[in-house]
Amino acid sequence: MVQETYDIVIVGAGPVGLLLSLCMSRWGYKVKHIDNRPVPTATGRADGIQPRSTEILRNLGLKRSIMAYEPAKVYDVAFWDPKGDGSGIGRTGSWPSCPRFIDTRYPFTTLVHQGKIERVFIDEIEKAGTRVERPWTIHGFKNDGANADYPVEVQLKCIDTNVVETVRSKYLFSGEGARSFVREQLGIKIHHKDPIAYVWGVMDGVVRTNFPDIEVSEKGKKAVKPEIHKTNILQTKCTIHSDAGSIMVIPREDNMVRLYVQIASSTDPDWNPRKTATAEEVQQTAKNILKPYWIEWDRVEWYSVYPIGQGIAEKYTLDERVFMGGDACHTHSPKAGQGMNTAFHDALNMAWKIHAVETGFANRSILSTYESERKDIAETLLNFDAKYAALFSKRRPNASEVSASKAVSGNDGEEDEFVKTFKSSCEFTSGYGVAYKPNIFNWDASHPAKSALFNIPNVRLTPGRAFTPTMVTRLADSNFVELEQEVPANGSFRIFIFAGNQNKTQKAITDLAANLEKERSFLSVYRRSDIADVSFFERHHPHSKLFTLSLIYAGAKNELDVDSIPQILRDYHHHLYADDIPDVRVPNAKFAAHEKLGLDAEKGGVVVTRPDSHVACTIQLVEGSGTADALNEYFGSFATKPLGQDSQQSRL
Repeated sequence: MVQETYDIVIVGAGPVGLLLSLCMSRWGYKVKHIDNRPVPTATGRADGIQPRSTEILRNLGLKRSIMAYEPAKVYDVAFWDPKGDGSGIGRTGSWPSCPRFIDTRYPFTTLVHQGKIERVFIDEIEKAGTRVERPWTIHGFKNDGANADYPVEVQLKCIDTNVVETVRSKYLFSGEGARSFVREQLGIKIHHKDPIAYVWGVMDGVVRTNFPDIEVSEKGKKAVKPEIHKTNILQTKCTIHSDAGSIMVIPREDNMVRLYVQIASSTDPDWNPRKTATAEEVQQTAKNILKPYWIEWDRVEWYSVYPIGQGIAEKYTLDERVFMGGDACHTHSPKAGQGMNTAFHDALNMAWKIHAVETGFANRSILSTYESERKDIAETLLNFDAKYAALFSKRRPNASEVSASKAVSGNDGEEDEFVKTFKSSCEFTSGYGVAYKPNIFNWDASHPAKSALFNIPNVRLTPGRAFTPTMVTRLADSNFVELEQEVPANGSFRIFIFAGNQNKTQKAITDLAANLEKERSFLSVYRRSDIADVSFFERHHPHSKLFTLSLIYAGAKNELDVDSIPQILRDYHHHLYADDIPDVRVPNAKFAAHEKLGLDAEKGGVVVTRPDSHVACTIQLVEGSGTADALNEYFGSFATKPLGQDSQQSRL
């Protein structure tokens, strides 16, 4: 019997599985995607989308659909602690959830339950030709190499009928969550970073309250004790410590609020990891913590109790054919709002690297960087989470223990350790602090590409970190556009040619274009097989499906001579830009995009970003072949074909 073959089998339809499935389906791969639940998430579960994740979702074209749910947007976090006179809690300070030093278009955390996010992904996955099959589970697998093209055999079982289907695949990916069958079968152990574990209760519901930092509807204000409601009700995330315990309050969509309440800790004398509590018990705990304020529930939409520990898988893959991501690899507390966001990053990292290999562009060895990059970030997250969780659980029962918090509101005194930890971690938790270490994709002095033109002097971009947001004018239609969003998440590398002063860089641009046309340039070697039939209206891939070039001049749009731009660059007609829009972050800059990134507005420079929008390298823009040679050297360090050999023959 002939077995059905797939490019990838994805097990699990949570955040990591859905984003990976969407990318692979859109990029033309045959995907088998299963989930053991009969229906998608109805409500509850993960809910926080951090700023960098919002940027990724927009790059995937999903942000508008998610925002249509009118999610809560948290710009501020308030800290509450016991009052010194024993009369309950009081606000001791606040801090932006995404402080201004983080350069982002989305300085807030978006709160909407996971089920709604899943629906957006599932709709788009189906448009791309893939369907999540339910309720199916993985029954067995082995990388037996019996078929060289599809080396992994996967057995899948329908939970309703017990029918077992055997398929073959190039890759198997586990997005099953913390109880991963794949991880268990591979014998990969979870290493627990912190011996302390916690049991948490989490509850979503509609409340009526006079607590100042919970937003309620007009109906709620009038329903119970309206005389003590304040008019300046805020929509704020709160971390609350009181004599009665600790709680986290998070606003949600549809007038809901989420409460995280710690039920037990392994430091308790009667610690029981299976300890539970009823919804009523958690509500009573919340009432005790919030005193002197009151809170009542109109309804509870979702409630769960679960143990949490900081754990990380020893490996993410054993053979670079069977991979894991998301909660199958790392578990941590929900308080920092990182679970779904880390899963998104895992999936995008996995997707573009498989794509680079399967298109014949990159050597298979690059797949090892999935584990090295993402495991390192997970280690950083777990170290932070262990400290944050311990500090959050710490009680401050008297005035002397909370006086340190006064520094937050401008008073004298040393700042509270919990608040200091929160502030110092903001860049990381926003997603913009994700910094991949040097490797074959992230250039540094140890990289095999040794051109002296790498690493533009004074540039404000770091390989391995996300590309900085910039505004430019698109010449094709005079629209003001966000440069980092101009190329969608399509698996291609982005090459931003900041061309400086057109009059002064004309020869450098002409020389770069001529060298890009040479037979052994990266653009020629990996040109599209259907290049003769490519439409004039192709925006992103007129030459190769692996690269998109953008040209940005430092000058007003009406002063630029488009006709003098070499044809190979003019083919990217929707990626020609003028750097002529002011930026409040560089108020004195005449050419803000160049100057904000630390590029000379006269000389320019080239910035290469990976398909996930993390900076790969920066290269000086010079006359002659040097800039193109450096690009060939960079891509040639992991390409399957030799690049940059001398040849004058044009192939484009």
